[in-house]
Amino acid sequence: MQFGYSETCLDHDTGPRHPETADRLRAIRRGLAKRHGVEYVDASPAEKSTVAAVHDDGYVDEFHEFCRDGGGNWDPDTVAVEASWDAALTSAGLAEWAARAALDGDDGRNTPFSLGRPPGHHAVEDDAMGFCFFNNAAVAAQAVIDDGLAERVAIFDWDVHHGNGTQDIFYDRGDVFYTSIHEDGLYPGTGEVDETGEGDGEGSTLNVPLHAGAGDADYVYSFDEAIAPAVERFDPDLFIVSAGFDAHRHDPISRMRVSTEGYAMLTECVQELCEETDAAIAFVLEGGYGLDTLSEGVATVHETFDGRIAMDPEEDPDEKNVELVDDVRAAHGLGAK
Repeated sequence: MQFGYSETCLDHDTGPRHPETADRLRAIRRGLAKRHGVEYVDASPAEKSTVAAVHDDGYVDEFHEFCRDGGGNWDPDTVAVEASWDAALTSAGLAEWAARAALDGDDGRNTPFSLGRPPGHHAVEDDAMGFCFFNNAAVAAQAVIDDGLAERVAIFDWDVHHGNGTQDIFYDRGDVFYTSIHEDGLYPGTGEVDETGEGDGEGSTLNVPLHAGAGDADYVYSFDEAIAPAVERFDPDLFIVSAGFDAHRHDPISRMRVSTEGYAMLTECVQELCEETDAAIAFVLEGGYGLDTLSEGVATVHETFDGRIAMDPEEDPDEKNVELVDDVRAAHGLGAK
């Protein structure tokens, strides 16, 4: 794979006890150093106007001034320093690079994966939250739509937390399909089955809020039985994965049970779906706070694109999650199983 990476993202200093630290990127780099076929690309930062295409101008200016004044706690969880402005623009620019590279034909072993921080999927149109300042995946999707490179973009969020920001930005839009598998009831408390979009976006949001303790089989089943048929119907030009690795069974801040192999399974699911829909694929890093499991997860995605074959789940999906997927299918007119 090609990995978008910039040292600028290391300068976003969240302090010694914050889970979202520069050590996350350092751990990923160490993990990838053991693999072959890794290429790094240092993309240009996003333009302020590109970020403002999905964020309120006043909020963007307020964040810029906040950083110029030295930063601090935007909220109890979301921290910035002076260098966070450049890091946030760089993180958004790396995501934009990934989307453009995918649509330019980079695929297979050259599939782009943006390794930016701060992450983005909680950032709403007019506010930062949940460690996120600019919504990187949303910036990337909007940029390629505005430039006429794609008419329809799907964003699949497998982070353990619901990407409320990405959902909100596109909730009334029919040209971006947002779908998420996440832990029910976890921060930020959004992402219910009945949140399906409104207006022109009715049906363009699909949430699978799995019960705590869900593992590989639950995730694969949810993708195959709900997400894949809905995305096939949407028929995107570009498929962006908001790739958080905090649903891992050893991540310190979630209760899910996805294994490292489970991320290979999900990657294969994405590959097969995009082959069927002829959609380009780009990955954008979100969460993941166990350094070993994060680095192993990213490396597993890379190895899957390098030809590694994923194992099948060792167990069946939990019946309560099967029932949940039935509810999701019903909410989106996909019929009963």
